[in-house]
Amino acid sequence: MEDAPRSGCAINAAVEVLGDPWSMLVLRDVMFGNRRHFRELLAGSEEGIASNILANRLKRLVGAGLLTRDEARRGQRAAYSLTEAGIQVLPIMVALGNWGLAHRDGERRLRVRAELLRDGGPQLVDAMMDELRELHLGIARPVPDAPRPSAQLAAAYDDTMRAG
Repeated sequence: MEDAPRSGCAINAAVEVLGDPWSMLVLRDVMFGNRRHFRELLAGSEEGIASNILANRLKRLVGAGLLTRDEARRGQRAAYSLTEAGIQVLPIMVALGNWGLAHRDGERRLRVRAELLRDGGPQLVDAMMDELRELHLGIARPVPDAPRPSAQLAAAYDDTMRAG
């Protein structure tokens, strides 16, 4: 259950859900890394999130309506999926990435996806949101045969890794 925001300000309400760095990084890893299980998120964290912090953030993101948690049967792992509200965080991620590209240094391999999303413009962001809807909500992409943005992002990352 989501707590009441401190004020009625829309920016405050958004910051209370998205203003925590770990929450944004968990959403990033679900969106761009298709990490859907606790262990995948824990092991794949570039920033080294601790298990107790990950468990807390996943619980908060589910409570805030950005993720759902599929209950696992005995011996299976619970899977997390983005909701429509979670998918609509993507343009915010892109804006944060654009700001980071313009004002912060970083490793080339970790900047390449943000550069591609920046350069691809709103069309690429919309296509990525459509792909996330297909993957997480089961809603078919408007153009099923169109190239998948996730494949473009992965290829750009792979090219950067090969170039060294």
